[in-house]
Amino acid sequence: MFTIGTKEISEESPTFIIAEAGVNHNGKVELALELIKKASEVGADCVKFQTFRAEDVVTMSSPKAQYQNFTTDPNESQFKMLKNLELQQKDYETLFDYARKLGVLIVSTAYAKDEIDYLDALGMPAFKIASCQIIEHPLLEHIAKNQKPILLSTGMSTLEEVREAVAIIKKYHNKIVVMQCTSDYPALYNELNLRVLNTYAQTFNLPVGLSDHAPTIEPALAAVAIGARVIEKHFTLDNKMEGPDHSSSLNPQDFEKLVRSIRIVESALGSSNKSVTDKEQKNITGMRRSLVVIKDVKKGEIFTEENLGYKRPFIGLHPKMFNQIIGKKASRDISKDTHLKEEDINNTI
Repeated sequence: MFTIGTKEISEESPTFIIAEAGVNHNGKVELALELIKKASEVGADCVKFQTFRAEDVVTMSSPKAQYQNFTTDPNESQFKMLKNLELQQKDYETLFDYARKLGVLIVSTAYAKDEIDYLDALGMPAFKIASCQIIEHPLLEHIAKNQKPILLSTGMSTLEEVREAVAIIKKYHNKIVVMQCTSDYPALYNELNLRVLNTYAQTFNLPVGLSDHAPTIEPALAAVAIGARVIEKHFTLDNKMEGPDHSSSLNPQDFEKLVRSIRIVESALGSSNKSVTDKEQKNITGMRRSLVVIKDVKKGEIFTEENLGYKRPFIGLHPKMFNQIIGKKASRDISKDTHLKEEDINNTI
């Protein structure tokens, strides 16, 4: 168990829900602030951004990722696209202050050591490792040295690559959430492979989560049901806005539905201890059946399968006594539909 800010990450804690605002601010701090506000309003525990300088991430001529060609101008370079989506480093002070004011946690994925150090100095409660960074071992080590919780996305990676990343972080601490991810936008349902969550839990003995790129909320709910302690989902103010990720993100209305549905699933999962609930206890008498004579029985008559059965309410002898009573004699005249009591059975030979 560990905490991210004031939020506990453990098997018993509520699911930690991240609104992945990413670059859906379109390079405008005003939109970033609005994303924080909306994330807080819809019940997210945390809002996440991306801190980068385009020149640190891609070459000038780098082609776009395949999905980006469908969501943005395919004739525009990835460098130019990212350059237009940058926020200035000083902007994050404004964002962090605003998030604290609203009581929502804020994190950002950083792509350079100085950005990591800057965000750490701002008091960022955890670090999110993007899937594309999982093979960047020196960066992982630099982040791990900060001793803060790490959310490790694992899209595009093999299990061995995940092992290597986890081993690097574990040299410094064990505050890790290993997050299954399929790096496509939106991801196909049959490529989400949610059962990998079980593999991660068994392999690493760490909390697991889902960085979810599915077009709807159902896979996230399934992930919670099989043990995900963190859910991250892309978040936008409007799916029709221009930019690479808006179309595959949840708008505020849909994100609020996600949060509400996750909380319902958590409530339904309940306890692993099988017991009778208070409400069930009150229903037992009216719903269970007990032993009853199904036709008139005379004193001394033998109980048989023809005159003994089960009917509600549960006020007579337990049904499991049926075979014990068959062959015994009635101690008195018993009318049809009378629930049997011990005293109705003649136990003498």
